[in-house]
Amino acid sequence: MRNLLVQYHSKIQEHSFRSDKMDNHTQSSELNVFSSADRKEIGQFLEQEKQKAKFQENVHSLTAMCWTKCVTGKIVGNSIDRTEGSCLENCVNRYIDAQKTVISLIEQIGRQ
Repeated sequence: MRNLLVQYHSKIQEHSFRSDKMDNHTQSSELNVFSSADRKEIGQFLEQEKQKAKFQENVHSLTAMCWTKCVTGKIVGNSIDRTEGSCLENCVNRYIDAQKTVISLIEQIGRQ
């Protein structure tokens, strides 16, 4: 897989000298130098990386939202106070509950 990614990366760099932006059509044509199995593996890898990035984005948003809401004073020492800790825990739990509810509703709509 690493060799495939190195080849793909070098193709992208090669193309970037010719163009500032690479559209989906160009990406598809660049992938044509690989076998069908290699393209599938690269596609799966890229999808996994997109999912990781989305997860990290969600964690960042959650952290920012709960931190702003719950940590209101100065942090003295190595820890936050009990009230802020409790607020952070509740904030995260409510966010997770809300995400579960949304996913459940989307699944229900999909089954209809």
